[in-house]
Amino acid sequence: MATALPARADAPGPVTFSVMTYNVEGLPWPVRHGRGAALRKIGHELGAMRAKGVQPDVVLVQEGFRDEMWALIDASGYPYVARGPRKGQRDENYLRDEKTDYRRVKYRDRGEGLGKWGSSGLWVLSDHPIESVKSHAYHYCAGLDCLANKSVMLVAVQVAGLSTPVEIANTHLNSHGASKVPSSRFNAAHHLQAEELGRFLQASRTPGAPLIVGGDFNVRRSPGRFDYMMSEYPFMVVSRWCHERPGACDTQISYDGDAPWLNTQDLIGFLGGDAVEITPTAVEATFDGAAEPVLSDHDGYKVTFKLVPKG
Repeated sequence: MATALPARADAPGPVTFSVMTYNVEGLPWPVRHGRGAALRKIGHELGAMRAKGVQPDVVLVQEGFRDEMWALIDASGYPYVARGPRKGQRDENYLRDEKTDYRRVKYRDRGEGLGKWGSSGLWVLSDHPIESVKSHAYHYCAGLDCLANKSVMLVAVQVAGLSTPVEIANTHLNSHGASKVPSSRFNAAHHLQAEELGRFLQASRTPGAPLIVGGDFNVRRSPGRFDYMMSEYPFMVVSRWCHERPGACDTQISYDGDAPWLNTQDLIGFLGGDAVEITPTAVEATFDGAAEPVLSDHDGYKVTFKLVPKG
């Protein structure tokens, strides 16, 4: 008599996973006015999204310098939080062996060489457990941006249904004219930070892990900056990936021209892993005056991915 074979366990199915990057303009007085109240309001709006079941799984925050960030976090309901470098963090210079001729202090009257007056302003809020946090404070900067400890952070998030964590990087790179130094200076600093970002990800990323990269890259209308950044550590930029595949993404965001990735400072990118395939399925603006009010000088930018276990 034939023996019945044991039932085979069903293979893990795809997982829906969303990430929003949001520069919340959480700058202190007297640089900005009324930002504490705005941060609290952002937290309440994230909580309202949660009540409707439409909150992002992960929120990447930039310019979260103020103490009211804790009120934002409490109101948002995110159970897991990671904070980027504080103002005192100093890290290895990944470019020390390349003998760059960039003078770290050239425009003292524009903030260079005066120390760090603020932290990195980076935070990661997550509905999923954060298993590890790594970070790097950039060695190079230009102008007023030097007053903040511009950085990158990398978290590993354990997502239910996946056998391996998803690694997520959050960063904020040097601004353009807002730094109040000549373009040759702020572009050189941005290039050096892009190199540091690439070296950090190479050194810190778990080999073969699925990766999502987001933040304020300050590449709006700057193809040279964008191309240099991508040459240092290439990843798939969601807006470019979707633009090149008409109909592949539910794109609920307006843009003009043939390079939507240059229409904004805020980007999200991705790289698939050995055990998990990543595909963007939807892109939308948040905090743009539609479903949520405008509460910053940036809109929020949310991407929904499909994560598919391999094998």
